[in-house]
Amino acid sequence: MDRRQFIATGTLATLGAGMGSASRASGPDKGTPTAGRADTPAVLGAYTADDHRRRLENIGRCRRGIRRCMREHLITDYLAGHCVYNLGEYPCRKPWNPDEWDQRELDRLREHGIRLIQLHEEWNDALRLFGSHKFAPLNPAGFRRFVDMVQRRGMKLIVYASSGFFQKTDPDFRPEWTGHDLRSLREIYFNYARCSAASPGWRAYYLRHVVRILDDYGVDGIYNDLGYRQPPDLSGKAKGDLVLAFEENAENDGALGDLLGLVYAEVKRRGGVVKVHRGGATRPHTQEKVYDYLWVGEAGRQGDRLRQAVKNHPPYVAPCLDMSRAKIADEDELYLHAIPYMQFPVLLAGRPFTGERATIPGVKYPPENRCFWTRHCRAIWKRYQAHPDGPHSYGWWDSTPGRPEARPTHARWLARYLPMVEEGTRAWLEIGDSELVAGSLPTDVMASAFANRDLYLVLANYGPDRAVVETTDRYRSVVEKDARPGTHWDLAGRALQILRRVG
Repeated sequence: MDRRQFIATGTLATLGAGMGSASRASGPDKGTPTAGRADTPAVLGAYTADDHRRRLENIGRCRRGIRRCMREHLITDYLAGHCVYNLGEYPCRKPWNPDEWDQRELDRLREHGIRLIQLHEEWNDALRLFGSHKFAPLNPAGFRRFVDMVQRRGMKLIVYASSGFFQKTDPDFRPEWTGHDLRSLREIYFNYARCSAASPGWRAYYLRHVVRILDDYGVDGIYNDLGYRQPPDLSGKAKGDLVLAFEENAENDGALGDLLGLVYAEVKRRGGVVKVHRGGATRPHTQEKVYDYLWVGEAGRQGDRLRQAVKNHPPYVAPCLDMSRAKIADEDELYLHAIPYMQFPVLLAGRPFTGERATIPGVKYPPENRCFWTRHCRAIWKRYQAHPDGPHSYGWWDSTPGRPEARPTHARWLARYLPMVEEGTRAWLEIGDSELVAGSLPTDVMASAFANRDLYLVLANYGPDRAVVETTDRYRSVVEKDARPGTHWDLAGRALQILRRVG
């Protein structure tokens, strides 16, 4: 399907949702050609006067009753179900080639509630092993087929396209793009220079490829792992081909903000999505609008620390605690840290991540004692060979052995979360003083409210001990099956409760 035709079809499908419009089969893969939010009614197109009345009454109840909170936010254009899909290994002996297995996996993911598919580096040919390059597919025909598979199911597809990282051995690389700062990221199979946002030469090269990726392959946007370092000399003396046109300091990424703003405009002009990752729990320091989603969590070892670091980042935040390093009490812990702050964890899925990419003949790898990723991927490969039937790992940031409860737990919490954040919801995060609860919240308990046609109250107990909360209105638990309405809520230590107001 032509990409612009897809966008138009998706818009009509979204407007039809909630009006009795029937889904249409779209060929042998059973995909459904509807847009990403087809299952969420558009506010202006589907809400009745009664719907609007309920929404306004619930908003008014919160505005009158909440006297202090960390932030209030209007939720619009929000896709909560994100999946990093592993297409296959790279480097590899033979390029991946999507087939019927991927059709079935994408069907499962759509049923799960996933609406945004993200591809990492394996989509391209960063080492030019098969005649392609870092800004083009490893298997062009197979990639076009995969794009169609995703979009037929009403999901969006974004691909890795870093605005900084570039292979130093690539024939197109120019040292002046870095300001002759030749320090690089040397991990597993890559040796990445950090090209500067202040380099006109790099900008011309990078932006040309971004536009081509969007237009030639019809993807829905990019995932930008920034690979960012500020210009190496902030004194005003430019090196290489850098032009230092902006103020650069710890609180302002001047050139980066400008470059990312241009990228964002190009993607949004085509109706697309931008996800950005700067590193760990950090974000770009700019006043420009440069992303729709911010990926956080790489190298994160502890959920409480990640939550505190990112809870007030500008929305929307897509947390992915790095399970290659982190330890959690159980899978529910990931949602305890995310949902109360209008965040939802990223799912790792697709083909099993075998780790074979760390063993390909002819590729030079750093030794295991000097490179975490070489060591981690080889551990996954060893495990995969011994246990080919799983449980599998599904990405760089997954554990070994794999986590069999990760996917069903993600699906359960996503089903609870999506109604809370439907289009037009207003959220009050980290409520302090309010009339929604009787008295003060117990120590270590946090509350957030989400108001639309229904009013949801989220209670999170971050302490180890039991806590009791009394609500002034009657609610029913969304988490507990067959729960009765009430005002008394007994929270176990390290537990999350989602309540929907009754009446």
